[in-house]
Amino acid sequence: MSEDANPFESLQEQIDDAAEHIDVGADVLERLKNPERVLETNLSVELDDDSVGVFRAYRSQFNGDRGPYKGGIRYHPGVTRDEVKALSGWMVYKCAVVDIPYGGGKGGIVIDPAGYSDSELERITRAFGTELRPLIGEDRDIPAPDVNTGQQEMNWIKDTYETLENTTEPGVVTGKAIESGGSLGRVEATGRSTMITAREAFDYFGKDLPGASVAVQGYGNAGSIAARLLDAELGANVVAVSDSSGAIYDPSGLDPGAVKAFKNETGSVAGYDDAAEELTNDELLTLDVDLLVPAALENAIDEDLAHEVGADIVVEAANGPLTPKADDVLTDRDVHVFPDILANAGGVTVSYFEWVQNRQRFYWTEERVNEELERHIVEAFDGLVECYEEHDLPNFRTAAYVVAIQRVLDAYEEGGTWP
Repeated sequence: MSEDANPFESLQEQIDDAAEHIDVGADVLERLKNPERVLETNLSVELDDDSVGVFRAYRSQFNGDRGPYKGGIRYHPGVTRDEVKALSGWMVYKCAVVDIPYGGGKGGIVIDPAGYSDSELERITRAFGTELRPLIGEDRDIPAPDVNTGQQEMNWIKDTYETLENTTEPGVVTGKAIESGGSLGRVEATGRSTMITAREAFDYFGKDLPGASVAVQGYGNAGSIAARLLDAELGANVVAVSDSSGAIYDPSGLDPGAVKAFKNETGSVAGYDDAAEELTNDELLTLDVDLLVPAALENAIDEDLAHEVGADIVVEAANGPLTPKADDVLTDRDVHVFPDILANAGGVTVSYFEWVQNRQRFYWTEERVNEELERHIVEAFDGLVECYEEHDLPNFRTAAYVVAIQRVLDAYEEGGTWP
């Protein structure tokens, strides 16, 4: 795993690669490679022992040409300004590739939430919500959950905003609990879009997904749900999964649901089954499998590790799990990578559905949510493949960025430059 690759530089390199196939000037391209603004703030919060904790926090608004800024908030000790900028940029092009009317945003607090009580996390979240208040709103910037955040944090931000603004505005955040205006189908949306992308990819290459071997690196929400759906709905054989503590491997197959239940009980997938061999995360990433799903943090596969990847197809459930040099290696090796801005776009797509429902005050069935998600991801996949073939592009990531950048560019040019 690469510790040195700068995610913001990786994003900019991906944009540059795609821009070679688009008619765009250097000046406008520079605009498409950098955020419009970044909030950096220090949150001072009283802790349970009466001391004051100070937490660095960020919110990046990357590009709003196609609509309000949209993107999650993560709580992690590794959050940096450049990481948040990169993630907000990926959100711009993720929303564009699946053609939903949003720009891109991202936020984060430098914190390990495991070290704080629920009451402390509520105060920290509400402090951040207060700082975000001038920036966010259902027509301006709409936060959502990300790493180590979920429905509870979104409910706190919504309540903080509504209290301070003396209003009712459920669409100010997405990823809420159902009772607070959340959408059915939102929890499993990222894993479901990963599954749909894998299904379409295997179909495109004429490969059989039933019985195909699958390794999933990262067993949080996206990874565990993708594993369960690949197994239960498509008949794939999930042979290896991992989390931050390590990996387990059983060539005869694992039960994804049982592994998740074990992890929920013990905090780790390690030790799940005596029949399962324990591996490192890097060893999992190099297993000889039909499908690899990186579903953890960015930069999981660097140039060196890419030479050892044994999968035929990679579907990215995580944001930025490959460095640009790793991408080059896999392209040269004819390993087909279906990028994050398509594969994990289910989360933001169903967030869009939640926002639409909030605006209309009319809520959908889970069946309708899943049907609409299926349509968006399949249409986006078809558009990516069409671009890949029409322009004879080197890989599917470049095709996704060509599609997405052209849509953002069109919106920018139609709006003009003002003042």
